[in-house]
Amino acid sequence: MRLTFLGTGSAMPLPDRVQSGLLLQRDDRSLLVDCGSGVLHRLAGTEVGYEGVSSVLLTHHHLDHVADLLPLLKARWLAGEEYLEVVGPVGTKSLVDGLLDVHEYLDGRVDLSVREVGATEFSVAGFDVSATETTHSMDCLAYRFAGEDGGDVVFSGDGEASAGLANFADGAAVLAHDCSFPDDVDVSNHPTPSQLGAALAGRDVGRVYLTHLYPHTEGRHEEMLDSVRAHYDGDVRFARDGLRVDVE
Repeated sequence: MRLTFLGTGSAMPLPDRVQSGLLLQRDDRSLLVDCGSGVLHRLAGTEVGYEGVSSVLLTHHHLDHVADLLPLLKARWLAGEEYLEVVGPVGTKSLVDGLLDVHEYLDGRVDLSVREVGATEFSVAGFDVSATETTHSMDCLAYRFAGEDGGDVVFSGDGEASAGLANFADGAAVLAHDCSFPDDVDVSNHPTPSQLGAALAGRDVGRVYLTHLYPHTEGRHEEMLDSVRAHYDGDVRFARDGLRVDVE
């Protein structure tokens, strides 16, 4: 399985970090996870392109995770693609219907399928997925994507660091986790590095990538890594837009 970080930024994007988006590929299957502002452009720069992604899986409905959803639909329509599937937590149908009410000329342009999921197991775009809830300011799901020979990939979505999420990711080859702010920022609904490190302590994860980064983290990456490593002795790195990870 290959993981490409399309967007590693936040609601306050940076020139080199657009909003949230991940591309998963295995064999001839592709899945887009979240679709924040700027992700469509990043996707256009991959070998898959927006023409090759017919399924989008949303962690939640905050704007920085869904802003490019209708632009993706329009781009696929204009490219002659006829289908788009959108999967996400409860409320995804209302979200998509509301967007189409505003941009009604896009309604019916492609065969649009919308499916809502909860903290359960399901399949999308040929990927076997497990979901669990995270602690965030709205309903949000973290996802675990089954890989071959235990090479699972976990994406935390947004949310605070927790023992439950750490248990959910235990044994995965890759964990991409929200780490929005340094330790000296008083924040809820997102973790700081020390909180994340403490939650992961004792867990076995092949590699952890920090993502969903606010401008507050600029110039402080080493300090943040030290804070995580004070509690967790695994491989921890910062994600960046365009980073590709081949999961063994």
